[in-house]
Amino acid sequence: MKAILRWALAGMMTGAALTSPASAQFGQQAPWTPEHARFVRLASGVPGVLFEPAEKGPKSSIAFFVMHASGDYTNFSACTELSKRGYLVLCANNSTSKSGIFDDGALDKVLLEAKAGVGYLRGLAGVKTVLLFGHSGGNTVMTAYQMVAEGGVAACQGAEKIHRCPDNLQGLPKADGIVMADSNWGQSTMSLLSIDPAVHGVAKGTLLDPALDMFNPKNGFKVTGSTYSAGFTKSFLAAESRRNMAILAAAQARAAAIRAGKGDFTDDEPFTVAGASFIGFNNKLYSQDTRLLSRSKQAHILLHADGSTTVEVIRSLRPAMTKENLSPSFMRGALRTTVDNYLSSYATRTTPEFSYGETSEIKGVVWQSNYANPVGNVEKISVPVLALGMTGGWEGLAAETIWEHAASKDKSVAFIEGATHVYTPCKPCEKTPGQFGDTIKTTYDYIDGWVSKAGRFLP
Repeated sequence: MKAILRWALAGMMTGAALTSPASAQFGQQAPWTPEHARFVRLASGVPGVLFEPAEKGPKSSIAFFVMHASGDYTNFSACTELSKRGYLVLCANNSTSKSGIFDDGALDKVLLEAKAGVGYLRGLAGVKTVLLFGHSGGNTVMTAYQMVAEGGVAACQGAEKIHRCPDNLQGLPKADGIVMADSNWGQSTMSLLSIDPAVHGVAKGTLLDPALDMFNPKNGFKVTGSTYSAGFTKSFLAAESRRNMAILAAAQARAAAIRAGKGDFTDDEPFTVAGASFIGFNNKLYSQDTRLLSRSKQAHILLHADGSTTVEVIRSLRPAMTKENLSPSFMRGALRTTVDNYLSSYATRTTPEFSYGETSEIKGVVWQSNYANPVGNVEKISVPVLALGMTGGWEGLAAETIWEHAASKDKSVAFIEGATHVYTPCKPCEKTPGQFGDTIKTTYDYIDGWVSKAGRFLP
């Protein structure tokens, strides 16, 4: 459900015609024909489609594995865009994408399903290199997978983790590199950024504090885009951090009750957090005040429509996206999960220093408190990493944060001018029609150039 809503909202933002998510879920995928694609079954409830290049060449020894945290990615743009550039591409669904609101994105389960995908590619004749491809929250999965593959379960069972991974994650086959194309800051971090501090308690979305309500005109809200005062921003983020930690404490208390035989059920129980859904543009404050998280800290490569590149401070082109307060809505505004899944997939620790301003830096997040975020995960990954950010989307600057934290000796970051979260041109960002050109081509051409650079994965 999250995947479909993100797809629909992306279409609204770009002005693209909306078709069935079965045929065009994310991005604009070129038609594919059966002679170059075949269905494979990776595990129970995990179908995949293997896309083969039309002509075999040196790059066909490199295989990409594409999967998301909770959506069906068998029809994602990477499937055909990478295969037509000469690579073998396995695009997969996962069992959580259709299993209902309480099991959506169960991270440990998806990591085992990713194991089946990587293992399948490792077993194919002629495959010498396996690369992970992640988009958006899919990079939570891909970076967590590689971190555990490289470091074993010790990497996700430390005392600092809110949730410690199960022993059955031991022995994941390693990948050789990761491409992260418009990652967000992680499933847990996006949940944090979406918490409404105006909500009292955990689950009651109808009782709001007007002084902390970002949709209150007295606090600076305007439908067309808000400019919040420094004082309100500081108070909002401080209260967001306090509520985050209160929600974490409530979930941990319920987990302890379940273990003690005093829960509503013996294994797990529903857990609803009002005003914490991160579907679409529910991310609070920065999606409405576009000055926030609006530029990079450093100068980076920016790719332009005419094929040129510049090195400059990256500036977000995104328009204001949050138009109404969804906290009172259960279906549209609440994070609906279970106690166990909240702790494993959505919870993170913050400190009283939690804050962010105009640059990409987010302070006061304890990145190692979970493995549901790429920022902390890449600190324990050694393979080559490429992080790409889209300047017309709302999550693009996460690429800089991931690049900064990456421990890999071979790490790269670049940004696509005017591309949306799904790599299409951002129509509302244009000053002239067609200003940003074919941003999908720009994105995949750059990935192709990075992967095929001599000495990285090819001789």
